[in-house]
Amino acid sequence: MIRNVKRFGAIIIACTTAACAVVPSDMRREALNAGEVPLILTSKPTRNITPLTRQLVCYGEQLKSANSKPVAIAVGNIRDYTGKQSDLEGYLVTQGGALMAYTALGHLVPGISLYERFDTQIADAELAYLANRQLGNGGQHETVDQQTGETNQVPWMPYYGGSVLQSDFFIVGGITELNFNIQSGGAELGINNISGKGRIYTMNVGLDLRIVGSQSLQVYDTVSIQKQITGYEVGVDLFRFFDATLWDVNAGAKNQEPLHLAVRMAIEAALLEIVPTVTDVPLSTCDQSSPSTEQST
Repeated sequence: MIRNVKRFGAIIIACTTAACAVVPSDMRREALNAGEVPLILTSKPTRNITPLTRQLVCYGEQLKSANSKPVAIAVGNIRDYTGKQSDLEGYLVTQGGALMAYTALGHLVPGISLYERFDTQIADAELAYLANRQLGNGGQHETVDQQTGETNQVPWMPYYGGSVLQSDFFIVGGITELNFNIQSGGAELGINNISGKGRIYTMNVGLDLRIVGSQSLQVYDTVSIQKQITGYEVGVDLFRFFDATLWDVNAGAKNQEPLHLAVRMAIEAALLEIVPTVTDVPLSTCDQSSPSTEQST
């Protein structure tokens, strides 16, 4: 009997340890406002950096020190062409590829000039107000009557065109591959209804980008990048009688490299290949180690 009690205790301790191992150490419950139900909170928001952030910042410094006129780059649509969807989760791949590209190119500023072309709704509306003499800034502005030459003070801002600067190049493309389980393996061992198992699997995501001249529409460079993603699962199961008591215990953990982080890294790697084509500044041996959270854009 004492032996069984010790055995039960060891099992409980092992399962508790396994459960605690997968729970974040900073998890807490906190009511954000008086009278509200406490929420589960963990880490604070941080900068979304990747192992390629340092290299992007380094290349931005190279461009800045080149002392040449920065090329003007915009980003068009970088769509999800995989067609992979789930009834419960919707699209399986991020629809924000263009936003990721803009963020990555932001690390190169002021070595390049970065122009908005992806979402111009606000700018288009304000330019329309401006053209219709409806936009002001709270002050008075001087205008000249083209027929009489008289000057007038008006509340609307005069607009003579040409305020939107042209881009030299734009980047477009799409996420073109999402391949599940390109390789997997595992093992399972059971003795007297006590078993342990482990599994490892690999998938990948791929994308194709190109950089195009804004006026000529000449394609200056293309690139296809893929990123492999690995995950694993481990578990322990117990289903057996100890004396007259049936024990059914399961414990396990699973982890996977984030899919959308892999997409972001693939976009960053693609930009590091095609942007030097139009800047005429080669990518030198920048440090590719993981950056600190203090890295600036």
